[in-house]
Amino acid sequence: MEEQQVKRGRRSRDESKRDGQNVEKPVSEWKEKVVQIRRVTKVVKGGKKLSFRAVVIVGNGKGQVGIGIGKSNEVIGAIQKGVAEARKNLITVPIFKTTIPHHILGKAGAGRIVLRPAAVGTGIIAGGAARAVLELAGIENILCKSLGSDSTLNAARATINALSSLRSFRDVAAARGLSLMEMLG
Repeated sequence: MEEQQVKRGRRSRDESKRDGQNVEKPVSEWKEKVVQIRRVTKVVKGGKKLSFRAVVIVGNGKGQVGIGIGKSNEVIGAIQKGVAEARKNLITVPIFKTTIPHHILGKAGAGRIVLRPAAVGTGIIAGGAARAVLELAGIENILCKSLGSDSTLNAARATINALSSLRSFRDVAAARGLSLMEMLG
């Protein structure tokens, strides 16, 4: 009977299951990290309206990173909107070896972030949202200090501001009208 089913082009139940396991989904190089989910209430005429705000960071680990905020009546919807916005707001970070080219101060609201290059083997010395941004950007060795605001969103925005203000050695040499070897000595 089994031979008759195969001849007719039908497969047994076990054969269909095996074929389904061999199908692999494409793996995306983009990583997403939800940094904060907040429940927000708005007072309206009929009572209180409940919604959620999600702060999401997206990066590929190769020098591109972005931050997004999503708001929705459901947590999943807020996260999806945050991911979509983060992909629209990607910045490219100049990475020198495994760290940043120079120290820098980033500002966002009352939050300030100081980023300093570090030697190989130091790791990411940072906390909270700044750590998530730096990890997803692909920076492996860095020193970071958060000053001012304790807000997660301000810390993430200040880190993005600092990373977007970084300039590579090649850009600085071109602006000064020197070759890269002349500038570095």
